[in-house]
Amino acid sequence: MVDVGGKGEVVRVARAEGVIRMRPQTLKLVLEGRIEKGDVLTVAKVAAISAVKKTPDLLPLCHNIPISHVDVVFEAVGDDGLRVEVTVKAFARTGVEMEALVGAAVALLTVWDMVKRYEKDEGGQYPYTRIEYVRVLEKVKEG
Repeated sequence: MVDVGGKGEVVRVARAEGVIRMRPQTLKLVLEGRIEKGDVLTVAKVAAISAVKKTPDLLPLCHNIPISHVDVVFEAVGDDGLRVEVTVKAFARTGVEMEALVGAAVALLTVWDMVKRYEKDEGGQYPYTRIEYVRVLEKVKEG
């Protein structure tokens, strides 16, 4: 683990995004709130926030950072995609980009878990479902 003890605490912000592709009819069900397991967007948002807070438990060399704010926003992308953007803020000695990335990834995995019934083909496979990318959009160090 890197020693950040000599660094001053400043406001840190990171934004990460990712997209999950699915059948258009499944995306329509998600947006209409008609998925059998429940409200996909609300559950995925809570999962993302929880994942942000648990990042040091998942990534062994990641510092435990006092998170002050998490924002999770979803938007449809075309007729077959759902984009998530996770913004994380903290007053800390090191950045929060890993937390934002983990939040975005877990949000997308939660969506997949909740829609998998609608995405499987006759053989039980997922030919349409894919997480295309998870990436950092922005990292800010104020001060």
